[in-house]
Amino acid sequence: MAKTPTGKTPTGKNTSGRGQRDLKVKVKSARGRTTSSTRWLQRQLNDPYVKRAQSEGYRGRAAYKIMELDDKFRFLVPGARIVDLGAAPGGWCQVAVKRANILGERGGKAVGTILGVDLQEMEPIAGCELHVLDFMDEGADDQVKEWLGGKADVVMSDMAASSSGHKKTDHLKIMALCEAAAYFAFDVLEEGGTFVAKVLAGGAEGELQKLLKQRFTKVHNIKPPASRSDSSEKFVVATGFRGDPQQVS
Repeated sequence: MAKTPTGKTPTGKNTSGRGQRDLKVKVKSARGRTTSSTRWLQRQLNDPYVKRAQSEGYRGRAAYKIMELDDKFRFLVPGARIVDLGAAPGGWCQVAVKRANILGERGGKAVGTILGVDLQEMEPIAGCELHVLDFMDEGADDQVKEWLGGKADVVMSDMAASSSGHKKTDHLKIMALCEAAAYFAFDVLEEGGTFVAKVLAGGAEGELQKLLKQRFTKVHNIKPPASRSDSSEKFVVATGFRGDPQQVS
C-alpha cells in the first residue's frame, strides 16, 4: 500500500514504527534574517515532501508533483520521448528517467529519451540528456527535434518567472511563460502527445485554456497533493494533441 510523505497509509495508520507523531521543528529568528525567510525556512524544515525528497535522492519536492500527475494521467510511459522545459534543478527529469527510460524486468527493452533544457547548466542525471538552451530562441524547436531524433511524446514545464513581489504582475508573467511553452509544444509534439505545465490561478489563464482546447482532445486542471495548499499554483494536463486546427489535411 502506498504511503503518504508522513509515513502513514491512506487509512491513517502510522508505519514509521515510532508510535508517535513527528515533532514540529521551530526556527528562531536570527540577526540578518528577515521574518519571511524565517517562515520559509521553518516551512521547509517541516515539509514532509522536502524530507522525503532528501531521503529518496530527488533534487526537490517538485518531483512528487509530476509523480502524482503521472499516476493520474499516465503520460510518462516506457519508451516515451520527453522534453522538460526549464528543467533545473532536475527533479522532473529524475522521475521521467525512472518511468520512461527503463529496462523491462523480464528482459524486454523500453528505453525512452528524456531531454532537459534550461538556461543554466545542471548536474548530470543518468539516463537523461541535459542541454543549455533558451526554448524561446529561433530554431530551438528544430534543435530539440534533432536531439530527440524526431518529435516528442510529452512536453512538460514547471517553470515560473522570477517574482517581482506584485501578485498580478507575477501572474501575468508566468502565464506568458506558460503560453510560450505551449506554442513550443505545438511545434515539437507528436500527434496524440501530452503537454503538462504549471499555471497560477488569477484570471488570466482563460486564453491558455481556449488555446489548448483547440489543439488537444482533453484539457485537465488539477492541483496535486504535493502542491502546497497555500500556493495559487495548479497544473494543466492537455492530452491527445491534434495539431494545428487551421491546417487542412
